[in-house]
Amino acid sequence: MTHPANGPAQRSALTGSMTDTSRRQLLTRAAATVTLAVGASLASRSQAQGQAQVQAQAYPSKPIKVVVGYAPGGAVDIVARTLGQSLSTSLGQPVVVENKPGAGTNIAVKSVITAEPDGYTLMLAANALAANMALYQPAPFDAERDLVPVSLVGRVPVVLATSTTSNLTGFAKFLEVAKAKSPVLSFASPGNGSTPHLAIELFARAAGIELQHIPYRGGSPAITDVIGGQVPLVAVNALEVQPHVRSGKLRVLAVLSPTRTAIFPDTPTIAESGFPGFEASVWYGLVAPAATPKAVVTRLHAEVQKALQTRDVRERMTAVGGEVVPGSAEQFGALIRSERLRYEKLVREAQIKPD
Repeated sequence: MTHPANGPAQRSALTGSMTDTSRRQLLTRAAATVTLAVGASLASRSQAQGQAQVQAQAYPSKPIKVVVGYAPGGAVDIVARTLGQSLSTSLGQPVVVENKPGAGTNIAVKSVITAEPDGYTLMLAANALAANMALYQPAPFDAERDLVPVSLVGRVPVVLATSTTSNLTGFAKFLEVAKAKSPVLSFASPGNGSTPHLAIELFARAAGIELQHIPYRGGSPAITDVIGGQVPLVAVNALEVQPHVRSGKLRVLAVLSPTRTAIFPDTPTIAESGFPGFEASVWYGLVAPAATPKAVVTRLHAEVQKALQTRDVRERMTAVGGEVVPGSAEQFGALIRSERLRYEKLVREAQIKPD
């Protein structure tokens, strides 16, 4: 006898019903799993944000170290100590400057890269941070990967100067003699790959002139030989030539910043002298190890911006021939990137090697 209830059609219906039920159960479980995962992720993110906020609120709870890749007494050191004093007051903790000169500032940079990324080890860097990735091969570090920009701080112009006994009585005369190439003019700088050296090389290409570079070990001996007449020109930062200009031994021919410097207000910039848009200044900025918490970087950036508005910091920057440059951390990061590309092209084309 045939049993319709147990026929193929009925079995198929039962199987289909069970399959639909199983599918719904699986979908329900999957949805629950996703909900739990999303909830856990949001909770974890919320917890991390909460921890970051707490960390930022508690920061700083101990002294902060600012590493400088130059010896005490120079412009970078002066700016670092001035900024440190202001930050110490606003943050309520000592800010100590630690000088680590050597290897073109690479020793200092590497010490910061490998430091604990907690906001207690910072660096006041200058152009060498961008230039050294091109000058040294293989590159000793990647600033964009290994460090995080906190804030640009200021800018000091590179100046081109000559002895007051020289026949180069002004920028126009210098350009005339340089273009004539009889003889090819030489210029002294603090060393191969130094910011003043690179600045003049960049200008020479922009002006279509040829200049012979004579590297020294520091700005002071370079200036001494220019005053003595052994070399016709010197490229250094404005601070280094200031006392010699005041004493009547040096004449500044041009300032390589976008605006005139307060300590040489009567000296035109390169841009004013027929090269609009050209700039090759020494810049200073604060950086931290790459993994430094964002909340801490944001706090530091805000405090630096406040410091740049204070009278003490502004006057100190003016005293070294520069100016404060407020701005966002992103703007400072963009400057490091653009300077790196600029120096890579120059170093490659001019075949510049560090000392």
